[in-house]
Amino acid sequence: MKLLHIIASMDPASGGPCQGIRNTNPQLMHNGISREVVSLDAPDSPFLGMDNFTIHALGPARGKWQYSDKLRPWLLANMARFDVVIINGLWLYSSYAGWSVKRELEKKIHKNAQLVAPPKLYVMPHGMLDPYFQRAADRRLKAIRNWFYWKFIESKVVNDADGLFFTCQTELELARMAFSPYHPKKEMNVGYGIIAPPLHSAQMDEAFYNKCPDAIGKPFLLFFSRIHKKKGVDLLIKAYAEIVNRKINGTDACYKLIVAGPGLNTSYGKELQRLLAHYPDIKDNIHFTGMLSGDVKWGAIYNCDAFVLPSHQENFGIAVVEALACGKPVLVSQQVNIWKEIESGGGGITAPDSFDGTRQLLNTWVSLPPAQKASMAQKSLFVFKEHFDIERVAKHFIKAIFEGH
Repeated sequence: MKLLHIIASMDPASGGPCQGIRNTNPQLMHNGISREVVSLDAPDSPFLGMDNFTIHALGPARGKWQYSDKLRPWLLANMARFDVVIINGLWLYSSYAGWSVKRELEKKIHKNAQLVAPPKLYVMPHGMLDPYFQRAADRRLKAIRNWFYWKFIESKVVNDADGLFFTCQTELELARMAFSPYHPKKEMNVGYGIIAPPLHSAQMDEAFYNKCPDAIGKPFLLFFSRIHKKKGVDLLIKAYAEIVNRKINGTDACYKLIVAGPGLNTSYGKELQRLLAHYPDIKDNIHFTGMLSGDVKWGAIYNCDAFVLPSHQENFGIAVVEALACGKPVLVSQQVNIWKEIESGGGGITAPDSFDGTRQLLNTWVSLPPAQKASMAQKSLFVFKEHFDIERVAKHFIKAIFEGH
């Protein structure tokens, strides 16, 4: 079977969708599925050429719609070579191009029955149908724009597709609440996952503590994500200010907070710096490290006491799953779409995405006896293996492809 992914970008910095394609590829190859990707990246992008599958880079794309005049001609010439095509993401030219070419090929079939039938076409929204984006106060103009775009274009992409693939059950259910008319032919929770992280090593510890020497010998909570308003970092700082002086296991030690991720120089990042000025007593306990990768990243995750993400919207949360895979309890809001799997498996603590909810996350964690924290750490690894291990997820994905085909 031949599979084609249509995606705006395969740049690892663009987020989870492209990494999900890379993560599942070994299992797909093992099951006889060959994969190609068509993207709107520039052909000379430095991240191209390192994958063991073909990427057709037809960019650079232009404008906010990410338009490329090369995409539709390429799809018209090549789409029929594939058995299944998956559009990854919405609201960009790439999703419109995939839908419109499939429709054009179907019209040609009606005129000439000897032509090869077009492939099955699926859409994987990756959280882009979450009603949060239509309800958030700071997105009112974008919400109006999306409503019109849905009426004239995107509703056709979604409703004409042979089915929608979702990363978790919560994403599937939320997608039903954002737009109308919404009547996809099929909805499938195919899951999502990551490759198991590298084993903990002294090299990781050294790399992290060289980056953040103030954390040596100190317990700390880890936020690892973009510094963005959607992520609730302001809630985290305010809640942290209330628990920072709480004793840990009867000692005078206090948790440090490591905030890892890009975005400190944005307007929101500068807003956080002004917020910190209101809490001078905690400035030595909060450390902004910037983006972490490689051994530094894994050293941060393996050495934290718990991972925390009070996000207002998170379709999946790869960093959350990475923490689970490292045996770390996760403290997340109930707007992180995998919170039910975490809570039911006992791998962390969940609460609403509000100041009170974030304070509840931290207060509950610091109040837990050591034995309960250790038990939660063991359960976090079980949650990963049960729900998010890439081999298990790939099997669901492959089954959905074959059943649909």
